[in-house]
Amino acid sequence: MDDALLVATLRQSLTDLPVQAVCVAFSGGADSTALLHALTQLPDARARGLRALHVDHGLHADSARWAEHCRRFCEKLEVPIEIFRVRVEHARGEGMEAAARRARYEAFALNLRHGEWLALAHHREDQVETVLLKLLRGAGPHGLAGMRERRPLGDGTLWRPLLGTARATLRDYVAAHGLQCIEDPSNADTSLSRNFLRSEILPRLHEHWPHATQSILHTAESCRGTAEHLDASVATTLRSLVRDGGTLDAAAWSALPDALCALVLERWLHGRNLPAPARAQLRELHRQVDQAREDHVPRIAWPGAEVRAWRGALHAMAPSDGNEIPREWESAWNGEVLQLPCGGTLALSDASGNPPLHPLDPPLQVRFRKGGERIKPAGDVHTRELRDLLQRAGIPPWRRSRIPLIFRNETLIAVADLWASAEGQTLFERIGARPRWQRPD
Repeated sequence: MDDALLVATLRQSLTDLPVQAVCVAFSGGADSTALLHALTQLPDARARGLRALHVDHGLHADSARWAEHCRRFCEKLEVPIEIFRVRVEHARGEGMEAAARRARYEAFALNLRHGEWLALAHHREDQVETVLLKLLRGAGPHGLAGMRERRPLGDGTLWRPLLGTARATLRDYVAAHGLQCIEDPSNADTSLSRNFLRSEILPRLHEHWPHATQSILHTAESCRGTAEHLDASVATTLRSLVRDGGTLDAAAWSALPDALCALVLERWLHGRNLPAPARAQLRELHRQVDQAREDHVPRIAWPGAEVRAWRGALHAMAPSDGNEIPREWESAWNGEVLQLPCGGTLALSDASGNPPLHPLDPPLQVRFRKGGERIKPAGDVHTRELRDLLQRAGIPPWRRSRIPLIFRNETLIAVADLWASAEGQTLFERIGARPRWQRPD
C-alpha cells in the first residue's frame, strides 16, 4: 500500500484544524510511531510546534527502556519530547487496563498547553473494538457511537485524525520507512478484554461476516447522530431541573423518560466532577426518590460520589463530604485563618476582606456541634436552639455538623458567619471585622 496515503490523510486533517500547536501521544508502538513520523513530513505540522508526550506507566520491567527509545526516536526526528512517569492505581474497582488508561489521560490533560491539539493514533480497527466492547458492557447510544474524533482535554483538545484509516495503512508505513517500534508484550495477553476481542473474536466474525467492520462503523455513525440529538435534549432538560445551589429537582428528574433520566443525571454529576452511578445505583436512587418520606434523607453512594435526596432536591457530593468530624475537636482561634478538619476555613475580616489589625487576645474557641447548643441571635427576643435555627434556615442535615461554632468563655457567641449573639456582634464591631466561613464545597 502506498505509504503516501497516511501523509495525505494527515495533511488534509491538518487543513481542517484551527491554527494551533500539535502534540502527539507517543507510546513508541507501531501506530503512534507511524503517526508521529508522518506528521514530521508535513511542514505545517512542524510550523505548529510539533512535539511528543510519552507516559511511562511503570507496569513493565522494560518501561524505562521504552521511554528511552521514544526519547532517541524523537531526537533523531528533531521533535521535542516530554516523558512522564505515572503511578497506576486501580483501587476504584476498575481493572489494570482501565486504571492505566485513566492515569495516562490524566497526565495528558495536565501537560497539554493552552489551545494545543493532542493527536492520538487510534485507527479504524480500534474504533470497531471500542464499539463492540461498549456493546458487551450494555452501553447506550453514546457508548455505541465509539470514540470521537475531537473532544476537550485539559487546556487543549484531543484529536484522533486516523479513525477512518485502516491499521494496515499504519503498519505498511512503518515497514516502508524501516521504523523501529516497541512491542509491548501485554498486547498478546488475551486475558485483557481488548486483546481477546482483537485476536480471538474479530477474526471469526470476519470469517462469517466479511463486511463486519463497515457494518459496525455504520452503526457507530448512526448512534453518534442519535447521541448528538439526545445531548441537545439533555442540556435543555437539565437547565429546567437545576435549582438554586446547583441541586436537582428530584421529582421532576425521576419522572423523566428513561432515555433522558440517566443522561441528565450523568451530565449533572459530571458538571460537578463526579462519576455517574452504575445501573443498580441508578435504580436504587429512583426507588428512594419515589418513596422518600419527609423525615428521611436517602443516601445512595458509589465509588467516587454520593447523592442525597432532601426537601425535594438531589444533592451531589464526593463521599468525603458526608463524613462526620471528631466530636471532641476544638481549637483556640485568634481570628487568623483557621483550617477546619472537615474542609474549608474560618477567619476574621472586614468588608474588604482585610484581617483585623491585631489578633484576638484572649483567643476565642472554635468547635462543632455536640447537641443542645443554644444562642440568642442579635435582635431576637428569644434564645433559640441551634437545631431549630439550622432547620429553619434550610441547611441540609449532613452539613450541620460541619458548621464551626465560636465560643467565648464557653458561651456560644456566633455560628460561623450565619448568626451572632449581641455579645458576639459587639465584639466583632469593636475590632471592625466579622467571621468569614469558607465552605468546604
